[in-house]
Amino acid sequence: MFVSLVKRPERSQWMVYLSPVIALAMTLVSGIILFQLMGVESGKALYAFFVEPITHKYGWAELGVKATPLILIGVALSVGFRANVWNIGAEGQLTLGAICGGGVALFFYGVDSVFVLPLMMVGGILGGMMWAAIPAFLRTRFNANEILTSLMLTYVATLLLSVLVHGPWRDPDGFNFPESRIFSDSATLPVIWAGTRLHLGWIITIAVVAAVWVLMSKTIVGFQVKVVGQAPLAGRHAGFSVNRVIWFSLLLGGAMAGLAGLFEVSGPIGQLLPVISPGYGFTAIIVAFVGRLHPVGVFFAGLLLALSYLGGESAQITMNLPLAVTGVFQGMLLFFLLACDVLIAYQFRLNMTRGAKYG
Repeated sequence: MFVSLVKRPERSQWMVYLSPVIALAMTLVSGIILFQLMGVESGKALYAFFVEPITHKYGWAELGVKATPLILIGVALSVGFRANVWNIGAEGQLTLGAICGGGVALFFYGVDSVFVLPLMMVGGILGGMMWAAIPAFLRTRFNANEILTSLMLTYVATLLLSVLVHGPWRDPDGFNFPESRIFSDSATLPVIWAGTRLHLGWIITIAVVAAVWVLMSKTIVGFQVKVVGQAPLAGRHAGFSVNRVIWFSLLLGGAMAGLAGLFEVSGPIGQLLPVISPGYGFTAIIVAFVGRLHPVGVFFAGLLLALSYLGGESAQITMNLPLAVTGVFQGMLLFFLLACDVLIAYQFRLNMTRGAKYG
């Protein structure tokens, strides 16, 4: 007797949208087991991880700060994923956006002008798009796998940032530390909630979510993306250009990742450092799938994953838990979500072997 997976004749739409909740519940149960194995009081640990960070005003503001890059990147990646364009290099595009946008801030260092910040945003967007254009060109010209090319470019971007902050962009008054000058006030995102670090990027992110929802549900471009992703042959028959959708998806993902990188260096960080992100570009992939590739779902998924970052820091401080617990929770959430997706599309079937059937 053996077990096989048989494709279901029809997927349950209720289960498609309910699966993130099920995955989250299973993640919490697994977290309780994990904390028990670690010899930690599970109730106290879960409270420190998921509740304590948002029991005060500053915690809610920090939730928005950390959710901004996750939502911004995740909502753009979801467009590409719906077109079966797998941009896995958003972390590198975020880094290039930080480099290009930060380079504008350093070039205009000391200049007090309202045009500096918009120029930085343009620089961040163009930097991310430039980095995403490389896998787009390789995919459309040579049919190279964009998963590999975009991922490998992430390490190139990280090394380029390291070269700059250790070399020509290093702060001359920074006691030889690998960091740039601290950006001037005109190159820093304005705070929108007094007494916190919540900045203008949060408002722009909400606007981007709304714009992508309109794009995907109300425009011909969104329709083309969905058709090419679900039925590429039908898309070609209808005259839709697959290569154009690939370019659009990758450039959109690169633009939003680059903008997210600029928000990080001109917001909470305030300068260029060897490490810009704790892995927002990779976590945004989880955000996109937990949000079911829908802009509104991505918004709430981004808040959830941002809470995991805050919770990891809180648990590390209050309970001396390793920061790696954050990655464990994020990984478990993705694992259970993918397991739910498999069970939504397939069902288990027990089959008797020939020997067992006639034996």
